[in-house]
Amino acid sequence: MLTLFKKIFIWWNQETIGTKLKTFFSGKLVGTDLYGNKYYQSKAGKRWVIYKGEIDASKIPIEWYSWIHFTNNRIENNHDLKKYDWQKPHQSNQTGTKNAHHPNKNNEQIKKKYTSWNS
Repeated sequence: MLTLFKKIFIWWNQETIGTKLKTFFSGKLVGTDLYGNKYYQSKAGKRWVIYKGEIDASKIPIEWYSWIHFTNNRIENNHDLKKYDWQKPHQSNQTGTKNAHHPNKNNEQIKKKYTSWNS
């Protein structure tokens, strides 16, 4: 019962039933990325993505970003771009996780430029 409730109402876990039906009836699979996200397009030209796992817009790699946003450049026509050794692999947004950037992450002690009032 809870799984059915999640499928109907909770859009941030997976695609909803409405999205699944729209994809089934009017979506044409254009391709998938190396993270398992699937990219669809309708006959009218509307584009959307079905994420693998948790829905997060920062999971779209650069190879598909221009396609999903209708940006015409060389990436749209060639989804298999050559990666260089110095390029880092795509990561989703790390805010709120232990991998998030913090300037004093390795230094446990935070140096303040002021002194707190004593109560």
